[in-house]
Amino acid sequence: MIGDVRQKYSRMATITETRYVLAVHNLKASAAYYGDILGFTITECCDPGWLFFNKDNCHIMVGECPDAMPAKDTQAHSYFAYMVVADIDSYYQIVSSKGAELIKPIKDESWGMREFGVRTPDGHRIMFGAPIK
Repeated sequence: MIGDVRQKYSRMATITETRYVLAVHNLKASAAYYGDILGFTITECCDPGWLFFNKDNCHIMVGECPDAMPAKDTQAHSYFAYMVVADIDSYYQIVSSKGAELIKPIKDESWGMREFGVRTPDGHRIMFGAPIK
């Protein structure tokens, strides 16, 4: 069955890039977190209340929505990304030394990834991983 599905959809358009869209309660706090702790570049958008966070091939569009349900209230569904990074141990040291809230310390997993997780000030969770060599 899986082979049939793959064949059916293999002719669809190629995804060339991914971008995430997040609602946050405090745009300034989120920009500080993504910029100062995770190392993203912050770019103003054409619309007030929106910022773009960019790092390498990752792009996150963030809108200030003070009345939206906090991501932390969605419990396990607050994960929005799994980002594969080079030199995960160095990145972990930088992020943890800058005060990121770690929800999972760095660890080798049985599925062949070395990974750690963080929670943003709005409660969004991100997992960072790298293949174990």
